[in-house]
Amino acid sequence: MTIPVDLGELEAAARERGPAAYILTVNDRGTPHVVHAEVTITSEGLVVQVGERTALHARHRPNVSLLYPCRSAADYSLIVDAVASVVATPEGSRLLLMPTRAVQEQILHGMNLELSQECRPFRAHAGQAGYWTS
Repeated sequence: MTIPVDLGELEAAARERGPAAYILTVNDRGTPHVVHAEVTITSEGLVVQVGERTALHARHRPNVSLLYPCRSAADYSLIVDAVASVVATPEGSRLLLMPTRAVQEQILHGMNLELSQECRPFRAHAGQAGYWTS
């Protein structure tokens, strides 16, 4: 189930989630790049300290997403689409995010949360479908 979040209420929703989230960017090949990051809420907006690769992706493709994952089967994930500006600081790069859209997304009933512990990374070879087995 998807519930739109009014951007005027986004700060409260993000504060309630705490600082831990995932920032999603897109690399030169058009594939997602996802990293865990701490989000700070400032008067400027949402700020995320990032590494150079994430900063490079955001410079070239500033439309990014922020994911606060659900914390239980009854919880909602908070997903924020934003336009990122890369800011260089003495501590490294940070993204200043200007949200454009936000939603809460609920886990489908009956989904097994333990499945995430069984997932294994894999690399599909060109022209082949990728899959994993438990």
